[in-house]
This record gives sequence, C-alpha cells and structure tokens, in this order.
Amino acid sequence: MRADFNYKHLYYFWVVAKEGGISRAANKLDMAVQTISAQVRELERSLGYTLLKPAGRGLVLTDAGVAAMQQADLIFQLGENLPTVVRDAMSTPAVRLAVGISDAVPKLVVHGLLQPILMEPHLRLLCNEGEFDELLGDLALHRLDIVLADRPAPANPNIKLYSHSMGSSPIAWFASAELYESASKDFPHSLAELPVLLPTSHNDVRARIDHWFEQRGIRPRVVGEFEDSALLKTFGAGGMGVFPAVEWVREDLLTRDGVRKLGTCDEVEENFFAIGTERKVQHLLVQRLLAARRASF
Repeated sequence: MRADFNYKHLYYFWVVAKEGGISRAANKLDMAVQTISAQVRELERSLGYTLLKPAGRGLVLTDAGVAAMQQADLIFQLGENLPTVVRDAMSTPAVRLAVGISDAVPKLVVHGLLQPILMEPHLRLLCNEGEFDELLGDLALHRLDIVLADRPAPANPNIKLYSHSMGSSPIAWFASAELYESASKDFPHSLAELPVLLPTSHNDVRARIDHWFEQRGIRPRVVGEFEDSALLKTFGAGGMGVFPAVEWVREDLLTRDGVRKLGTCDEVEENFFAIGTERKVQHLLVQRLLAARRASF
C-alpha cells in the first residue's frame, strides 16, 4: 500500500457509500460537503481508481468501490468492536481459543477432540462452523487459532498452513430400529434395496465410500445427501435411510439415538486434522490438544 494512504479518507468514503451521497454523509458527520468530497478524492488518488460515480441524485460504487467497501466494512466493524473486546479482556482473565469447525466433521467428534482443554480455568471457547475453504481464509487472517477438518490443508504458495493429524476412525453402517431387520439380512448387499443416506462429495470420505460400493458391485438406492454430518445422523436416526458414521460416535448413536449397528465399511476411515498457521504451534491450548492426540495413537 502506498505511503500516503490515509485511513481517515477511507472512513469518509465508507460513510459516503453507506449514506448514498456526499451531502447525507456530511450531515451525518457534521462536516462541510466540500471537505468530505476532497477527502474521498484524496482516497481515489492514493488508490489510483475511481470509487464512486453519479447515479440519479446520488452516488453508487464502481467495481473498485465495491472492493474497497468490502475491506472498509471489515476494518471499521472491527474498530467498532474494539472497546468491547478490550473491556472483556480486562474484566475477565479468559484463556481464549477460536476454533473453526468444518461442517463435515461430526459434532460428537469435535467434542471429543476438544475434551482435553474443556476443564481449563477461565476458558473462553469460540467455535465457528463453516465451509472448509472459508475457514482456511479466516485462519490465514488470524480470526481463528485452529481449524478442525476432515482433510489436510491444500498446498498453497501464498498461504503457509500446517496440518496436524488428530487421528482417524473407521466408518460403520447404522440403521433405525424400523430398518434394521431388513438391512441386516445379506448386509452389505441389502444396501442396494433399502434407502441409503450419504455425505455429499463436499465431505472427503464420500469418495472412499463410493469406491467401497464399487468394489462390492453394490449400487445403493441413495435417497438423501447431506453436507452436515449432524443432519445426516438426525435423518438416519429418524428412519429415512441406512447411513454411515464414524465408529468414534458409535456409543452415542446407540444410546442417544436408538439406532443399531449393521456392520463396518471395511478399510474406509475418516481422517481428522487440526490446521494452523505455525509449523511449531505456539498457542498453549492447541499444544495441549495435539499432545493429547499423540498420546492416544
């Protein structure tokens, strides 16, 4: 960024864009129209692009203005939150951990992976669930301390991310009480005759499950596909179809959801990773999570 870039100019542009015109922005800021106009022109000069253009009786954003507005929103929203963040930091000696959770990872697995830190005094755990790529973007911007996912971070020359194995779990097949008797006869070939629920291709394990079907010559009757593993389990427990889940959550499925295990999905495992921005992890709670997983291998 050029040395003459000025955040005050960006702020005035932000207000003009939000208000839809220089006059309305001047009224809001209690400043002269000429002053606001000059500040916005200075910002455009420093960036080298026109950010606003006339439209009727007001102004609208150019393509460059849209890009600038997106960044300005982030900057000033963070600024508005600053007093609250500082006050909270001083009022409570919290140990903060911001975790991104890929929506492909079973929620009960997440709870198990985070178990080693849950008794930490003054823990402030922030969990954000979302799509894998979006979470990696937040991690790169240091909005998250760690991301839990079902796959390692892809190679990217522009972002240095490091994937730490958190273990793996075999996949098994489960059915509700209504479907169990039919599904257990001639398993796994019964899966060609009964309704089957599967994770979408968004989930890393889906390709391995598809290969498992192909190896056995089974064409499953798929009636539902789910990105979110919790939804897959909920609909499966409700009797919509036979469904796969990791063995790590078997006891919870059997006791809480009243389903029954049909059998294993031989040689198919789901892998779990903690992804961070440091090769040598500095965050003490993340160190504890990784150490606990290594001890259980």
